Amino acid sequence: MNEVVETLRNIEQNYKIFQQQQFTFTRALDHTRQEAHDLIRPVATIVQVQVYKDHHCISATDRRILNMFISICNDLRNLCQKLETVHPGDQVTNGLLERCKVLLNDSNDLSAIRATYPHGVVNYLSFEEARNTYGGVVSLIPIVIDHLKEWVTYTKRHLLHQVSHGRAISKKEAPTSQKPSSVHFAAHRSVSNKNTVQLQEKDFQKYLLENQRPKQKAPWRPPGKH
Repeated sequence: MNEVVETLRNIEQNYKIFQQQQFTFTRALDHTRQEAHDLIRPVATIVQVQVYKDHHCISATDRRILNMFISICNDLRNLCQKLETVHPGDQVTNGLLERCKVLLNDSNDLSAIRATYPHGVVNYLSFEEARNTYGGVVSLIPIVIDHLKEWVTYTKRHLLHQVSHGRAISKKEAPTSQKPSSVHFAAHRSVSNKNTVQLQEKDFQKYLLENQRPKQKAPWRPPGKH
């Protein structure tokens, strides 16, 4: 679990750096969309960004920021796979992971999703960009990170509850489990004491027999003289 938390923290740090360059990101999308003659449809999928970077990117700055977006998405996808092996999960955690996997699917349509408060990524866009062009793609990463943080919080609380519940049961059962042992020990000690007394009595009788003096005969007297 500690490794998961550390990985998520590193992803958040990378995203903060990316978020500070959101204007650079949207300008890179503008440039590559122009090169691709694809200015009408919104940027709605991860694979769309990948195609822009691989085939329509001229500037090194544009390539760097687009690659950063794709790299963070890949890191989040890998983390989701790791979470499935860390904890078997339940309906809540499995639901959160499933949502993340759907959102991070390369061909999933992101055009309808929007990050809300406390995230301000959509507010940094123009009205047209927020509504029709980039609102979904800039909302993807913060929404997924929120889901993963919720997964971690829920799992930690659930595991802590299980540990506390297990300790309570152990404490409750401990006196009951000790009673038979105490009774058994007392019974064993009673039998042992009884045997010891019997042995002591036998030893004492044996001692008396071994150390008993023979009866002394009366002194001899000559016949006729009494």
